[in-house]
Amino acid sequence: MRKAKEAIRVSGLTKIYNGKKVLDGLNLSVKNGTVFGLLGANGAGKSTTIECILGTRRAEQGTALVLGRDPGKERRALFQKVGVQFQEGDYQPEIKVSEICEEIACLYDSPSDWRELCERFGIGDKLKNAVKSLSGGERQRLFIALALIPAPELVFLDELTTGLDAKARRTVWKILEDLKAQGLTIFLTSHFMDEVEALCDEVCILKKGKTVFYGTIEQAKEQSGCEKFEDAYLKFSDEEADA
Repeated sequence: MRKAKEAIRVSGLTKIYNGKKVLDGLNLSVKNGTVFGLLGANGAGKSTTIECILGTRRAEQGTALVLGRDPGKERRALFQKVGVQFQEGDYQPEIKVSEICEEIACLYDSPSDWRELCERFGIGDKLKNAVKSLSGGERQRLFIALALIPAPELVFLDELTTGLDAKARRTVWKILEDLKAQGLTIFLTSHFMDEVEALCDEVCILKKGKTVFYGTIEQAKEQSGCEKFEDAYLKFSDEEADA
């Protein structure tokens, strides 16, 4: 099967909760080997978009293709090719770092070396520790490593550097840039605009389920008339007005 040029294609995605459109005709395309940022205030529709793309929620209208496949019908095949950042609370309270890594690795046909991943993310000395004993930053780095254990073609990262200090954030950015250079496609959400500016090739800004900007960082600054991307983001998302 020839590899699709797009890692993700979303067309006309509409999701309704309690009679309210949470997503309203969303379109987006993520090219292979790029970093794509989905941005917006809390409640803008980011989580719902990811759930519909992954096939864990069904949209009322529209389609989503992931690596050229329908996630609703071919979830098992996609499972081996897609990594999703582990979320706080999705593990047993007493589980150790090594145990959770082994559990995840056992689910995949050709997993990455999880010990090496833990070393790269600076938690190689924490393998015997209980996950609950890790600091917030250490847990965050663990969850990113867990998302990469499948050796995925595409990975979803949600607020990937929340809780990390400046040095750790830069280390994570460098690792992701290296993985992108090796062909990994990264779909991320973030409230840190310096992170988005450093990593993302393209971004989509949502407001109340609709796209208010789609394009590159430079295009966002040009179209908004702002010198800084953070100011452009605030202008498009109207977060200042909503604050």
